[in-house]
Amino acid sequence: MSEGRVTLELDKYECGVIFHSLKDKRNQMLKEERPTDAVDDVLLKVIEKMEVPPEKPRRGHRRHEER
Repeated sequence: MSEGRVTLELDKYECGVIFHSLKDKRNQMLKEERPTDAVDDVLLKVIEKMEVPPEKPRRGHRRHEER
C-alpha cells in the first residue's frame, strides 16, 4: 500500500451508507454553491467499487433453428 492511501473493506450496507452520505454532502454543497470536485472524485470511486448485481438467470430456452 502506498503512503497516504487507505484501503477499507466494506460490506454492501456500509458501502451504501458511504454512498448516500457523499450524495447528501454533494447536494448540500450544490445548494451552497460551493465546489464539489473533491466529493465528486470520492463518490465516483465508491460507485466504481460498489458491487454490481448479478445478472438474473433467463427462463426457458430460445432456440433459433428452422423447423
